[in-house]
Amino acid sequence: MHKSCRALGFIFLVMLCLVVPGIAQQTPPAPSNDQSVQTKPNTTAPAQQANETLSPESQDRLVREVRHELIMLPYFGVFDNLSFSIEGRTVILDGQVVKPVVRSDAENSVKHIEGVEKVINNIEVLPPSPMDDRIRREVYRSIYSYGPLFKYGGMAVPPIHIIVRNGRVTLEGVVDSEADKNMAGLRANQVPGTFQITNNLRVVNSGGQSKKK
Repeated sequence: MHKSCRALGFIFLVMLCLVVPGIAQQTPPAPSNDQSVQTKPNTTAPAQQANETLSPESQDRLVREVRHELIMLPYFGVFDNLSFSIEGRTVILDGQVVKPVVRSDAENSVKHIEGVEKVINNIEVLPPSPMDDRIRREVYRSIYSYGPLFKYGGMAVPPIHIIVRNGRVTLEGVVDSEADKNMAGLRANQVPGTFQITNNLRVVNSGGQSKKK
């Protein structure tokens, strides 16, 4: 019987010159030691079949490789959110994306990793909406152009992702402090037309680990 682990995370794109990425065309992310992809705890029973069993070393390698493949997706952007979990040799993909191609690319990139026997793709493609597109752009400007949060826009992988569905905004990702988390939520809330702000940002310490409350 093996231990299954789940990896949580949020994955981020490159922002250049503080220009808001277009909804239809987003800049590919650069490689990074990204802490945005989380490992979710596995709540299912361990796999019994021998062909699903992985050693702890193989499991860790698989987590790293899946995370790397998702970070490197060419059309993944700041308006998307991806997470994954691993159960034996099965990878389960979750999250929300603006473009259908990101959903298919995520599955195709992961299923070719050595050790992966099955991919379950639960990624949701957000419905097209001119109103949501406007909110995405304005929330992006409001957060990343604001002085105390400006530092995040200059990172190779901007760590605050903005997910919009029917005027409702969810912030996903990581920040350095509780003050930055609260400020990002306040800045998003100032954008006209938003109905609800859900702030799921995590505060990380200097070692890149989430701080427990």
